[in-house]
Amino acid sequence: MRCHEEGAQLVLSNAPVALRMGEINKLAEAVKAPVIGADVTNMDDLKKLFEESVKHFGGGIDFILHSIGMSLNMRKGKGYTEIDYEWNKKTLDISSMSLHRVLRTAWDLDALNEGASVVALTYIAAQRTFPDYNEMADAKALLESVTRSFGYYYGIKKKVRVNTVSQSPTRTTAGSGVKGFDGFITYAEKMSPLGNASADECAGYCVTLFSDLTKMVTMQNLFHDGGFSFSGVTEAVINQMEK
Repeated sequence: MRCHEEGAQLVLSNAPVALRMGEINKLAEAVKAPVIGADVTNMDDLKKLFEESVKHFGGGIDFILHSIGMSLNMRKGKGYTEIDYEWNKKTLDISSMSLHRVLRTAWDLDALNEGASVVALTYIAAQRTFPDYNEMADAKALLESVTRSFGYYYGIKKKVRVNTVSQSPTRTTAGSGVKGFDGFITYAEKMSPLGNASADECAGYCVTLFSDLTKMVTMQNLFHDGGFSFSGVTEAVINQMEK
């Protein structure tokens, strides 16, 4: 929505099975954007997505937001020490290597404009241990690695920027599946000098990364979390513990 407010033309996408839920169609109507279904583990689907997007825009693409995450082991109630490895492969393919697939498809089709920007959403569990974040911590670490590695090559080829944004815990469909999520949101709020960053504030930050104002920022993991990532302890947390 924020990109639309800034004048951007958009194409929206989601997994075909998710399209049946209808939520994305409401957004599409609001921002006057087509919806093109794509399975991010299917290269033919991604090729079609990019080809139809380029046709819709009448030219190359200026920015991409990768906001994809799914953990089969978490859905099935498997703890980190007992994960099913076949499910884990699917988790990494959907949540992490999908970024590589998206970038590879754009690369092969030369679909991104010179100086374009790609942003993927991640979480600080890639660097620190959050027990109930489970295998998604590994998935986010791999996602950030893909960002750095592909960002290097795309920067040389077309000055394309590739970054991750490490957002505050945010109430999403995926986030709600994490055990103890509500309690952690409260903890993160107390641990962040500025408080938790909202989804709308994250959207605003992403707009700056899509713009030419950040054309020299690439291969970075950028924390957008109200200061949580660099706070050792806060008075609010100490006061809570001493009650």
